[in-house]
Amino acid sequence: MADRLVAVLGRGVVPADTPILRADDLGVLRGDGIFETMHVRDGQPWLLDEHLARLARSARRLDLALPPAADLAALTREVCASWPATQEGGLRLVCTRGVEGGEARGVSAASPAAASEGVTAGNVTVFATVSPVGEATVRARRDGVAVATASLGYAADARHAAPWLLGGVKSLSYAVNMASQRWAAAHGADDMLWVSADGWALEAPTSSLVWLDGDRLCTVPVERTGILPGCTARHLLDHAAAVGLTADERMIRPGDLAAADGAWLTSSVRGIAPIRALDGTPLPRSAHTAALRAVLGFSAGQPETARR
Repeated sequence: MADRLVAVLGRGVVPADTPILRADDLGVLRGDGIFETMHVRDGQPWLLDEHLARLARSARRLDLALPPAADLAALTREVCASWPATQEGGLRLVCTRGVEGGEARGVSAASPAAASEGVTAGNVTVFATVSPVGEATVRARRDGVAVATASLGYAADARHAAPWLLGGVKSLSYAVNMASQRWAAAHGADDMLWVSADGWALEAPTSSLVWLDGDRLCTVPVERTGILPGCTARHLLDHAAAVGLTADERMIRPGDLAAADGAWLTSSVRGIAPIRALDGTPLPRSAHTAALRAVLGFSAGQPETARR
């Protein structure tokens, strides 16, 4: 099984232990940056255009100048070209605001020193990594997840009036997301479902919520709630007709998921994971899981196997 790969914009693939971030990079100091995670299958990044479009939306919200999309696409394809085509991978594309005060010190995208450090587009630091898909990820895809609900602390529509909360932005500031998952693990769950202060189900720290109501495949509306627009969930709903379903966006209370005909968490690398229990209450296993997984092109096999 291949190990981690690293590629830096302007430098290509470098040894995995190559230093690529300065100590004063704002991505490290303040989490000031954005990222996207993609599934690598058959040696290619899946839904690359959709992820780059979401990266660009996040960058606009943060007033972060990105390199051209073609350069970012080339970087992801370059690192994937060195990844075994028969092995699943998880690709992370990272763009930070770069070194603190870099422009004031004369560091510019045009300088050879900046190019050698992967600093471009006004000192933005850009790099990509590919790592093996772990057994825990495949197990969740195959066997499902037990989920605990917890309050996010504000109403479902609060982020529209507070753009500084960065609703819908895939920011490097993921401490809350990781703390949420650790809290869930400490309480016997595999993941967490965030709930608004007014009682609506929103999203998981690294996943979107999808459920089935009869023949309607549903997810939480992005515009109303400010949740991250999930590329995997969007692709699934856009192709729901392939398995005889229609797509819908609506609000739902967590307690109503028990009456659904299936509920899942979807994400780029895990794919689709059935919610097998919610707050300790078992949920019925949906007969549609295999078909929905196939729509997304995922296998339920071992991480070293290729996509079927």
